[in-house]
Amino acid sequence: MEKAVKFVIFMGFVSLFADMSYEGARSISGAYLATLGVSAILIGILIGLGEFLGFFLRIFSGYFADKSRMYWPLTFIGYFLVFSIPLIYFSNSWRIVILLLILERVGKAIRTPARDAIISFATSKIGIGRGFGIHEALDQIGAMIGPLIVFLSLYFGFEYKESFGFLFLPTIFMTFLLFLARREYKTEITLPRDTKIGKISFKYMFFTIFSLAGFVNFQLIAYHFESNAIFNKEMIPLLYALAMGTDAISAFISGKFYDKFSLKFLSVIPLLTPISIFFTFSLNPIAGILLFGAILGMHESIMRAGVAEVSSADKRATAYGIFNTANGIGFLVGGVAFGFLYNNLQLMLLFSILSETIALVSLLFIIKGRVYS
Repeated sequence: MEKAVKFVIFMGFVSLFADMSYEGARSISGAYLATLGVSAILIGILIGLGEFLGFFLRIFSGYFADKSRMYWPLTFIGYFLVFSIPLIYFSNSWRIVILLLILERVGKAIRTPARDAIISFATSKIGIGRGFGIHEALDQIGAMIGPLIVFLSLYFGFEYKESFGFLFLPTIFMTFLLFLARREYKTEITLPRDTKIGKISFKYMFFTIFSLAGFVNFQLIAYHFESNAIFNKEMIPLLYALAMGTDAISAFISGKFYDKFSLKFLSVIPLLTPISIFFTFSLNPIAGILLFGAILGMHESIMRAGVAEVSSADKRATAYGIFNTANGIGFLVGGVAFGFLYNNLQLMLLFSILSETIALVSLLFIIKGRVYS
């Protein structure tokens, strides 16, 4: 049991340093491309393409991981592609910069289903919710530190290009810890077939899509704060850091509750989501940000734990691939819907309530299916 916890902590620190690199890059990549003469439309299209590939390709990488059993090789390949980020330091061409940014997203698509399958196998004896909670908490600490590194780089007079160079250090640490994690991994992967449970996993993807469709992304929240002068410009990145910190705490705590209540605890997500929108856009923006972070932490920890509950072991990485693709669809549907409804809070709330109601009903069917399977 102690070895399993040690392994999860190693993998958490791998993700922490990876996040320091690519989240740090995210905080300045748009601004850097602007200095290279790239238009806002082209940035939106090309970065959007990278995000789409980062989600869509996971369904194929997950299937391949299960078919080939190459869980670790795919994890290593995916993490090695994080080196695309600091390599931007050597490029003056916006085309190469875009290519490197997209390569990092493709790397995330390659590694995520295989890595999450490995974590689910390793944590089966210590509690899957606990395992993913620890992993996500460490991951989000990296998401906070990365932009702060870039902020300090710029504060002390370095340029955008040089800031990318500083991200070599966390990427090297990431690689070193990944090798240590592989050495710690002692779990025997047994793959019993369980087709009844596997069929339920498709209902879980339906739950995933609608629970995310009713959840407003931070980009729209930041737009709302800026366009309505709710906070100073300098405060918005700090609010994002606050959300990421809340995410980390939420992931750790909710992981423990998940292990106690299993899939039933996921009902908290659709119940809290419309409330977070009401607070963020109307009643109390700070409270809304805290709720946003807490819900995001659940999406990125116990939702991943739930995949292990509703999928058979021999199709685990495939299930994570489908789950991540469902995440992409949910984010896309929600982003488009809330973008159109932005000027009417009542319609935003109504859309969120409807989406989360569908999600909650889907979850109830899953729980019922688990009971009678």
